[in-house]
Order: sequence, then C-alpha cells, then structure tokens
Amino acid sequence: MISKRLEKIDLDDLKQLQSNAVSEGKTIEYKQKFPTNSDGDRKEFLADISSFANASGGDLVFGITEENGSPKSIDGVEIENVDEEIGKYENIIRDGIEPRIVFATCAVNVSGQKFAFIFRIDKSWTGPHRVIYKGHDKFYSRNSAGKYALDTNELKIAFNLSQTLTEQITKFKTERISQLFSDNLPLPFYDGGKIVLHLIPLESFSPNYSIDLNPIINEPAKLKPIYTSGWSPRINLEGVLSYAGGRSEKSHSYVQLYRNGIIGAVEGLILHAGREKKIIPSLTYELELLRSLAAFLNLLKELGVNMPIVIFLTLIGAKDWEMGVDRMKFWNDEYYKIDRDILQLPETIISSYDTEPKDILRPMFDLIWNACGYKRSYNFDEAGNWVVK
Repeated sequence: MISKRLEKIDLDDLKQLQSNAVSEGKTIEYKQKFPTNSDGDRKEFLADISSFANASGGDLVFGITEENGSPKSIDGVEIENVDEEIGKYENIIRDGIEPRIVFATCAVNVSGQKFAFIFRIDKSWTGPHRVIYKGHDKFYSRNSAGKYALDTNELKIAFNLSQTLTEQITKFKTERISQLFSDNLPLPFYDGGKIVLHLIPLESFSPNYSIDLNPIINEPAKLKPIYTSGWSPRINLEGVLSYAGGRSEKSHSYVQLYRNGIIGAVEGLILHAGREKKIIPSLTYELELLRSLAAFLNLLKELGVNMPIVIFLTLIGAKDWEMGVDRMKFWNDEYYKIDRDILQLPETIISSYDTEPKDILRPMFDLIWNACGYKRSYNFDEAGNWVVK
C-alpha cells in the first residue's frame, strides 16, 4: 500500500514506486489497463478487490505496467470522463461483492487524458466477502504472492474471527455501560441520568493498533464534550480526556478518546437529578448529539481512523423520564414514561465519513420517542429531514 493518504497521492508518489522497485505483494498490485466488459475479466477484477478486503487491505493500481512484479512504466489509462469511469467500477464493486466492502478511489493524471487509477481497499472487519457476480460465489484472500481462493478451513477461521470481533465490541460496550451505571467514572460527576455516545471503529480491536494522540494534545479544542461551552483536557492512562467543569467541582460532561481510536462521550446535565421534573428537552438533546457526532467523526477522519465505525447511543438512569413536547399538540401521562433504567438502542454501523449524522441518529431518536409513547421524533419530518429552525 502506498504510505500516503489517498487524496494526497500524486504522480511523484507513483514514480517513487518505480524508482524504488516496489514489488507487488500482499498490499499492492499493478494493472496495465482496466478489465474488459467480459464476465471473466469482471470476475477477476472483483476477485482482486475482495482479496484485499479479506486480507490486510491495500491498493489496486491501474495504469502501471509491471515486469516480474515491479513497476516497469507508468503509462496511465486513456480516459475521456474520469468521474464516469470511476463510477462505473464503483458500481461493479458494490453490486458484485457481498457483503459490501469499504473502499475509495482516486485518479492521478499522468499526461493529457491518461490517468493512473488507485482503488484503496480497507481491511474488512465485517467479512469474509465473496464475489457474487454472475453466480461466481467464491471467497479470496491475499499473501505475499498475490490473491488465492480460500479453502473450507480458511473460511471457517475467517467467519470465527468475524464472530470474535462482534463479541469484543459487545463486551467493551457492556463493560463501559455497567461502569457508568455503577457511577464508576474517571472524575466526579453530576448525580442522575446520563446520555452516552460511543463511536467504536472496528479496526480498534486489531492487535497493537493505536492512533497518534499528538494532534489532540496540541489542539485540545478538537475534543469537545457534549453540551458544553468550556472544557479542560488532560492526558490519562486510556488516552485523552476532555471534561466540563473545574478540578474542584463536579463535571456534567466528558469525552474520552482512547488510544485505540474509540470515543466514549457521557453527558449528565440533560438528565440531571436536580431537575424539578423528569422531562427530556427533546430539541436540545437531539441537537447537541447531532453536533457532537459530527465533530467526533471529523476528528476520527483527521486522525486517519478507517471505517467501518459502530455507533451506540445509551440512556442510563432513564426510568420515569418523559419526552418534553408541546402540550397543545400532544397529551401525555404516566404511561408515556420510559419504563427502564438503561435504555440501550440498537447499534448503527457506518461505512463512510460521508454519512450524515442525522441519518445515523434519527432512527435512534425515533426509538427514544417510541419508549416515551410517540410514533417518532417530531424534530424530523417523515422523510428524515431536520425541520426545527
């Protein structure tokens, strides 16, 4: 794989592959031209793409002629409409591999209308992935010699690894929620309920995986807790902790960035025990969560954390809270109160940083409103658009 962010790769980087004789292997492969429209070529293309996802990820580069596995020349592929060509192959990948994989593409101008095309495929944590084009129905992976078809035993191992990852994520989230419910927090905190947002990148569970914390240490303003205007950062054993409030007072909000890229944010003012009535401010909590999720995703993207990411939203100490609504439009009574202390919502898995926070959180918001006796969140219209001005 080319050791540079995809959008920053230029012709000089490709020339370095040639001058350094970077050979094809587990994480990079060269192709002189795009596949034809024949079924055989398309299956071969999809086999190449899926093999990267089922192994360690990597770059499939078109427009480079290889000799004995090393780049011989950077000729490019002559293309009139670059976006159209990329879109064509992106659709082939999306329709021809199951489950869908996370990948990105870029075009590097070589000369005139000649371009090198790079397909960057992330290591998958939701595999194994198979080629389903025209009933092909085969699984591929990679080693230093290139791609190969997975045998039965290798498939069993791949499926077991996927199940193990699911168990690790569930265990992490369950342990954190249990600690929060028991008020085992990293600092003195407000009494009462808590709104908890977790962002868990799947690659966080890769052995020895860690992120560079320096961007946050140098610019702590990027790690802002939910629903606060002032906060303080500190380095701790787990990574970096940002919290509202001073050293001698209780905090009402904090966010922990773990060394493996996981983000856990806890907010305690909205469901604070000191409130006169247990009424959830329906507009405020949704708006603050939307803003915070957008900021957290931008931060993870900047830190180079790859998709997919699992999003969890949990309400702790939620029993007997009800949704704050316009009483002229809705009537409410004790039967419309949340009936449990811990309201755990189904997770959402996102595979692109282009996904809108409202599309991630709205289904969760709907479920919270359901728990309070309402059809859906009325801060959105039925098409899922935010309607509050």
